[in-house]
Amino acid sequence: MKLPVVVYPDKRLKLISTEVTEFDADLHEFLDNMYDTMIESNGIGLAAIQVAIQKRILILCIPNEEGEQHYEDLLEIINPVLSNEQGSIVYQEGCLSVPSFYEDIERHEKVTLDYQDRHGKAQRLEAEGLLCVAIQHELDHLDGKLFIEKLSYIRRKKFEKEYKKLQKSKKKEAS
Repeated sequence: MKLPVVVYPDKRLKLISTEVTEFDADLHEFLDNMYDTMIESNGIGLAAIQVAIQKRILILCIPNEEGEQHYEDLLEIINPVLSNEQGSIVYQEGCLSVPSFYEDIERHEKVTLDYQDRHGKAQRLEAEGLLCVAIQHELDHLDGKLFIEKLSYIRRKKFEKEYKKLQKSKKKEAS
């Protein structure tokens, strides 16, 4: 079931997510709904706060070389902890909560991620490239941060102006 995505400038996106303690059927259903929402919204990642649930949960499904996303490649990441950040990479990012806006953002090139799966089992992942960037992007959501906050002051002001104009034109189209 597709869930409604919280969109900037909604203040819920600034909330810091809390740890998951129950690994039960409700969590499993929520994870399945997050997957449906991400896929139907053409995303590669989604944090629980983006669907108004303030829990440390994120999912990722990185497309393969043909640009296809397969369920068996889905990562369900609960209570993530990042470590061993190395290097630097610039990647063009977008966000389901900031629709129609893309910007080059600097992130770590490699990271280690410790987390729990849907059953509460401890997992460890070494990530680089797009997966590494996506992990950091979604982790920012869990900490109440958006990728646009990484922009320079001038670029952020330009974004605010462009985004307001885009929102106005979308409202006109809807009426």
